[in-house]
Amino acid sequence: MIEPIREVLHGEEAWIVGGAVRDELLGRPIVDLDVACAEPERAARAFAKRVGGAPFPLSERHGAWRVVHDERTVDFTPLPGAIEDDLATRDFTINAIALPLAGGEPADPFEGRSDLEERIVRAVSARVFENDPLRLLRAVRFEDELGFRLEPRTERLVGEQAALVTRAAGERILGELERLSVSGWRRLDELGLLEQLGGSLERADRAGAIDTPEYRLVAFLGDSVGQLPISRRLRQYAITLLRRSTPPEEGSPRAVHRFRRRTEPWALEALALQGAEEHADAVRRAREEEPAKPLLRGDELGLPAGPEIGRALERIAEERAVGTITTRDDAMALVRREFSV
Repeated sequence: MIEPIREVLHGEEAWIVGGAVRDELLGRPIVDLDVACAEPERAARAFAKRVGGAPFPLSERHGAWRVVHDERTVDFTPLPGAIEDDLATRDFTINAIALPLAGGEPADPFEGRSDLEERIVRAVSARVFENDPLRLLRAVRFEDELGFRLEPRTERLVGEQAALVTRAAGERILGELERLSVSGWRRLDELGLLEQLGGSLERADRAGAIDTPEYRLVAFLGDSVGQLPISRRLRQYAITLLRRSTPPEEGSPRAVHRFRRRTEPWALEALALQGAEEHADAVRRAREEEPAKPLLRGDELGLPAGPEIGRALERIAEERAVGTITTRDDAMALVRREFSV
């Protein structure tokens, strides 16, 4: 992807900056590129035409443009002055390194390469978190993903300015939180960030039971997850795990069936969050044994249209799960006995 960028910016000053440089120096795969140049829109349109990508403005305020091509992105950002001035606006020294697009020595005014070698996350300046509060979460995420550590001054700054974290846009906060491991979430708590987000370590001992970002969000944020701009599905997931997931007191088929009715398709996650995984095997067996088709359809019950049909079908399903009925005749007998047919 570099060569087409070099072609459209041939003869111009341009630099590869940010995460791509950091990841290359760390030997990590490079997925996205950030190129600083004099005319981002012109460069983005020319590059998109060259590779068949889709250009669009990323930030009208800052003049940045993005091109998406083959599930990869290239961001073209303004370079109004010296590259050192651009790097001074970056968040951490490990992200404040630039490579000239045409080749040559990197620009590294904040000794980011040294911090990469020492595996340190160091703020470029004391104002980085005031300028963009999302960087408070990014600091923890870089520790978590890279296996780095915050240097003492930066760690102190995060703790002192933790209250700023809620000023970041909810979508951006959610994007950072979804990338954290259990250790990363615990680190948020150590630095005072988790409390600011409305979370706690109340369920931390169960947070690693299910290895998904969604589960960790619910485990650490609880009801506060609803304050973020989550999807409708994630909202329902959170409600199910937090409000409807009282585990069965015993593992009888009836208790397990009723629990599954409240919590599927997330019954196992609900058990994990409640610390009731002793019922997990019973839930798995019930899933495996669940019939592919109901014994009766609603239009076969002989009941008038209305909520009674749903209640009758649920009674049939429960008794079938328990084993008290097995045939269509059994099901009709139950309906005649308990409903006004």
